[in-house]
Parts: sequence; C-alpha cells; structure tokens
Amino acid sequence: MAQRINYPQVSPGAFKAMLGLEQYVRGCGLEHSLLELVKTRVSQINGCAYCLDMHTKDARAAGETEQRLYVLPAWRETSFYTPRERAALAWAEAVTQLGPHGVPDEVYDEVRQQFDEKSLVDLTLAVIGINGWNRFAIPFRSEAGHYQPPTHKA
Repeated sequence: MAQRINYPQVSPGAFKAMLGLEQYVRGCGLEHSLLELVKTRVSQINGCAYCLDMHTKDARAAGETEQRLYVLPAWRETSFYTPRERAALAWAEAVTQLGPHGVPDEVYDEVRQQFDEKSLVDLTLAVIGINGWNRFAIPFRSEAGHYQPPTHKA
C-alpha cells in the first residue's frame, strides 16, 4: 500500500510533540526491554505493521530473543516472561483496549505489585505513546520494512 501522507514532513510540530513524549519515555527509568515488549504487543493489537517492524527490530538489536517475540501474542500461555513483564503486558492491553468499564481492578492490582506509582504513570505514558504512533502510522500508511535500528547495548 502506498503511503498517504508523510506526517513528519507535513506537520513537523506534531511529529516533534510525539518525539518529546517518546524521549521522556525512553529516559524515565523503565527497562528498555520491557518498553519494547509493550510497544510490540500494543502494535500487534492495533495491527500496525510499521511499528511492529520497528519495535521487533529494536528489541532484537537490544538482545531480545526470537522465541519471546514470536509468542508475544500468547504471552499468558507461556512462562517466558517475568512477573513484571506480565503485569506490564496486561496493563498495556487493558489501557489499549479500554472498554466502557475501564481497566479491571485485578489488572490494576497486579500491575501495582510490580510498579510504584511513578513507574506506573510512566508505563501508562509509554502505552499512550505507542497507541499514538500506531494512530499516525496506520491511517497514513507508513511503509513497513525500511526501518533500521540504532545500535543498542544488549
């Protein structure tokens, strides 16, 4: 599919605002590996090929295993993820798929066992951010496959 709009070029201010959010999330203290899992899972839910391409490449470049990336849609069915990662994934799914009743208490209770108040706000901002990027990339048809990750320390 052909790209509809090159949104960073058309509206550099909007792109800069999104980059500011991303910069905060990257520096907030949450583990890079956790953030990449969350970004990948949310992008799977939303069906964002561009973001899936980007975040699976970033995760692999930072040392994430193929196995954990392959089974991420079925994370509840494996023991491959830590309790902290599982809580973050449950939170990310619930925040992404907000229904009329919000986030269930049991999801909140689980995530609070793993994240203090600040880190939970930061995790929520990460979920908000990737949902925002997905909502730019999907309707404007950002083309997947060309992204190359920066060099990360594993």
